[in-house]
Amino acid sequence: MAGISAKDVKALRDQTGAGMMDCKTALKDSEGDVDRAMDLLRERGLSKAGKRAGRATSEGAVAISIEGGVGVMIELGCETDFVAKNDQFQGLVQEIADVLRESDAVADLDTALGAKIGGETVDAHIKAAVGRVGENIQLKRVGSVRADGVVGGYIHGGGKLGVLVGVASSSPDSVAQAAKDMAMHVAAADPTPLAVDQSGLDAEVVERERTILRNQALESGKPENIIDNMVTGRLKKFFAENCLLEQPFVKDPDKSVGSVLAEAGDAKVTEFMRFKLGEGAE
Repeated sequence: MAGISAKDVKALRDQTGAGMMDCKTALKDSEGDVDRAMDLLRERGLSKAGKRAGRATSEGAVAISIEGGVGVMIELGCETDFVAKNDQFQGLVQEIADVLRESDAVADLDTALGAKIGGETVDAHIKAAVGRVGENIQLKRVGSVRADGVVGGYIHGGGKLGVLVGVASSSPDSVAQAAKDMAMHVAAADPTPLAVDQSGLDAEVVERERTILRNQALESGKPENIIDNMVTGRLKKFFAENCLLEQPFVKDPDKSVGSVLAEAGDAKVTEFMRFKLGEGAE
């Protein structure tokens, strides 16, 4: 029999409200027969949240958990802003983030949902919370940042936005504040940086920008050599606007992010991650 696809698991979850791991197991046990899988979930008492499962989870919160050079970030969705701001929900999202960091279970959603929390899986823990709060709750995204140094983090708006930044350093304690400042910058920067530096930019993104700039320059009717210079100059501006280290630092626009980092000493940004609530919705 062919493997069980993530699409099949999600479809069954949407219909029954059962946890993802439970749906995956039911599909395997039923050899892919969706109707039989639904019956199995009913028999096992796992589809009781079905009416809630179809509800959109457009609200929620982003949480981060950091220890040294390891940072984990998750997005947990719920239905209403009222629940998202509730201490119980905020505690749940932070609890899950902490457990996933400690267990290093952030490879993907299936791995995260299968991690253990208080003697049960994260999936079961979330399902129990659904019954308590009366709303659909779903783990939407998980991610991690690692650095041979320190990870800085920032949460904005009670979980509306989260950022992790990895900073490599032989003196992590001395650059910890700089790492936090980098995370704050990524959260606030407009435009949001696409990469740490030019080498990290997607080649297709650069080529698409180059094509757009060339087409714009061609409309000027200037000679080819002049057009090449125009494109080169405008690309430099694009890099400055979209590469983290070249952007004006939000706390002091007279300095670039790279120069601020250099002032911190032995520090090099290796990667960053930014979760905005709802942006990962299908």
